[in-house]
Formats: sequence, structure tokens, C-alpha cells
Amino acid sequence: MLTAVSAETITFDDLKTGAPPPGWLATQTGSGAAKWTVESDVSAPSKPNVLKQSGQATFPVCLKRDTKIKDGFVEVKFKPISGKEDQAGGLVWRAKDSDNYFIARANALEDNVHIYHTVKGRRGQFDGVDVKVPSGVWHTLRVEFSGPNFVIFLDGKKVLTARDATFADAGMVGVWTKADSTTAFDDFKHGEK
Repeated sequence: MLTAVSAETITFDDLKTGAPPPGWLATQTGSGAAKWTVESDVSAPSKPNVLKQSGQATFPVCLKRDTKIKDGFVEVKFKPISGKEDQAGGLVWRAKDSDNYFIARANALEDNVHIYHTVKGRRGQFDGVDVKVPSGVWHTLRVEFSGPNFVIFLDGKKVLTARDATFADAGMVGVWTKADSTTAFDDFKHGEK
């Protein structure tokens, strides 16, 4: 795995519950009403708090405003909790805004990991792999990115390598879900190389 020059881990543990985390853009791509809040969760990998998405929107997205990373990594622990249409947890990188970014997501209903670019709010898949993603348990999703090259890890195992040159410039990193996914996130890490 890639060694970062500078890295940061956010546990959400010292933040006020019931509100979005300060310094994050808690929003969505498309229509609906995403609901991003810091909540207490006894199952959290680092107790007591997690970042939870419990609203419904096309693609709920939460971006860390003060990040601007071109090459590096982003990683998060996530737990798909519920959702009839979708049970997804995803990572965003090189985001210009809530309508333009790369995303890698693991889906518990479909048992797969896919990678996309979202351009002007329209998502396009450019690679994917079938892999078990059990619902109701914590997983670790990690993306390492350098130029147009991406490596995706699920629970410490490399599951996918992909290439895409849609976004070459530095951008924000964050987390993502889809539709009616209720998903918890913890131990959000990012670093630059």
C-alpha cells in the first residue's frame, strides 16, 4: 500500500451529535434530501461517534471542504445498515463540487465494488468487480490514486485496478451513498503523496 507524505484521520468522536460535521459540505448529487449527521453508535470502530447518512437522495455526498489532493489515498470504515433500493458506502476523490468527482463504492445488495466518474451530475461507470459486501457489518474501503491510475481495496484486499483521466486536478475527498441507503462511516483517512 501507498505511504503518504501527510495524512489525517477523522473519527467524528469529539463532534456534536445530531448535526453535520463542521468543515464538511453535507449535500447530494441530484434530487432528494440527504441527511448527514454525526451520531453515537455503540458498534463504531472508534467510539463513540460515526457520520451517518439516513436521508434519501439520488446520490448523498459529504465532502471535506479543506482538502485538495491530486495524488494520494482516501479510506473509510463503513457499515451498510439498511435500504431497499441500495445499501452502499463510497469514497469520493478529486471532487470539484457535488456534481463533479470520482467515486468508488461497495454495495451490500449487489455484492460488488464499482468505480465511476460523475460529470455535471451524471454518473458513468468505468470498472467494477463482484465481491461479497455483507450488510450490517463494518468494512474498510480504500482508494489509492496517482494520475489516471486507481487501486481499490476492500477490507485490506486489493479488489480492483482502474484507469480514467476525467479529473486530473487536485480536489476534495469525502464519502458517498445512493438512494435510500442508511450507512454509517467512521475513521475517515486521507493523505497526499
